[in-house]
Amino acid sequence: MSDIRVPFGSGMQSCSIPAEFPVEWILPPEIAGSDDPLHVIEEALNHPLDFKFPDQVQQVTISVNDKTRPVPHHLILPPLLNWLNRHGISDDKVSILIATGTHVPLSPTEIQSLLPDEILKRVRCISHDCDESENLVFIGVTSRGTPVWVNRVFYQADLKICTGDIEPHHFAGFSGGVKTAAIGLAGRKTINRNHAWITDSKAWIGIYENNPLREDIEEIGSMMGVHFVLNTILNEKKEVLYALAGNPQKVMKSGIPLVLKVCTTQKKGLFDLVIASAGGYPKDINFYQAQKALTHATTITRKGGTIILVAECREGSGNQAFEEFMRGVKSPQEVFERFAQQPFRVGPHKGYQVARIVQDYRVYLVSHIPKDIARSWLVSPHESLENAVQEALSEKKAPIRIGIMPFATTTLPTP
Repeated sequence: MSDIRVPFGSGMQSCSIPAEFPVEWILPPEIAGSDDPLHVIEEALNHPLDFKFPDQVQQVTISVNDKTRPVPHHLILPPLLNWLNRHGISDDKVSILIATGTHVPLSPTEIQSLLPDEILKRVRCISHDCDESENLVFIGVTSRGTPVWVNRVFYQADLKICTGDIEPHHFAGFSGGVKTAAIGLAGRKTINRNHAWITDSKAWIGIYENNPLREDIEEIGSMMGVHFVLNTILNEKKEVLYALAGNPQKVMKSGIPLVLKVCTTQKKGLFDLVIASAGGYPKDINFYQAQKALTHATTITRKGGTIILVAECREGSGNQAFEEFMRGVKSPQEVFERFAQQPFRVGPHKGYQVARIVQDYRVYLVSHIPKDIARSWLVSPHESLENAVQEALSEKKAPIRIGIMPFATTTLPTP
């Protein structure tokens, strides 16, 4: 009997698998976090890549990720503000903008839980709203036809900074760089047009070069005028391994090889059943975020196989437009037809991604989502991993290959 435990929210889900069904673990390389993460970040700031601090800086804006990303704000922001102070920028000249993208803007209480008290006392903190037209400014159109609307406060600053993590992203290739602002501080029209590129085969995990969606993000960031980024690279325990700062493109070029070192594991062939955890909170805060783990799981699951997604989803689906789009659909084909009949919108695009997966794989969802709602997403709902595994195994006969991905969104299997 194999006892399995995988992250679920702030805790774990467990199950037992009979001995006649041997399991294999698919894990990122085990790399210990830094004993002094603040020093790692300060060193990155003190040795920026291809960056010279500009003259005549009167206003600085810093883009930070919202509650759906495991960014160590408590480690990043204090040394970043101190670095600005050393360059003559007082705290009253700095604004922090929470990059929500199309997510719901954060309430004052949520901002207090996201950012350290020290930071909230030092600088002004604002949550972005992609639909607040009076606080957006139009700055042109990308070469791929994306109209660029950007947060006015961010755009008008003399020095524009992005923070965040670099890790694999299921259609942008990798997170990090200018993405925190180019998507996180953009208007809804900008995000919708950019994300329409998800149907391109090169808009996929781990593809940075020649990924049309990512290249559009880079152009948006350039048009916005992002000057500087500070990115961390974390291990599966959310501990700081590396930090890079400076020119956005140089940070990404230097950071991606490090991410691959942290996340890449040798692919062990295809499995009949894969248990994939999104990695716990906040990566499984809602289905909108946790679905990314499904994409990673498909890379090691044979067509027709079963994927069990383990994700608490304490905040439900995470997107009302996604729920409305999926209401009443009965098959992946119906999703594709409905998706093709309407203009691209963020939210329904998640339904399109789910449909692409469930047309080739059986998907179980272990979560706190009400079962009737989960079924409308074309997945089979379960309240516990034990129940999901029992049902999945009842449909299969030994010998089968079972793979376990406890940190699926930060695990990148390669041949």
